[in-house]
Amino acid sequence: MDKMRQLRLAKDAMDRDWADPELDLGVVAAHAGYSRYHFVRAFKSAYGQTPGRYLTHRRIERAEELLRGADLSVTEICHLVGFSSLGTFSTRFKERTGLTPSEYRTQHVGRGAALIPGCYAMLWAGGFRRGAVGSGEDRNSGEAP
Repeated sequence: MDKMRQLRLAKDAMDRDWADPELDLGVVAAHAGYSRYHFVRAFKSAYGQTPGRYLTHRRIERAEELLRGADLSVTEICHLVGFSSLGTFSTRFKERTGLTPSEYRTQHVGRGAALIPGCYAMLWAGGFRRGAVGSGEDRNSGEAP
């Protein structure tokens, strides 16, 4: 397989699984069949940025969409887009947009359709985890094991 095809496989994985907090450099490099460090060099050479920076940009783009259109807290959006730390999310968001997530929302809400209720946005974004309290999956179905 040629080098660019391998790198595209990894980039496709980041585009597809951007919200997965378990998506890290080792997982993405494995998609390309590279070691972690060789992958970083090859990806930066091909795309002009590191894989980590690319993934962060994808997550921030999704956060911008949710901040403009969903009635969710900044913390909920932070976790939905794959960040585990609100501080890191806010810092990266401000570096990319020049605004904090709250400032961004204040500037952009009200310029379009009404906000999507948070429960619908969470469902669409895959925010409800399997086995979560109240999801019904922890109940006994009445069938024998």
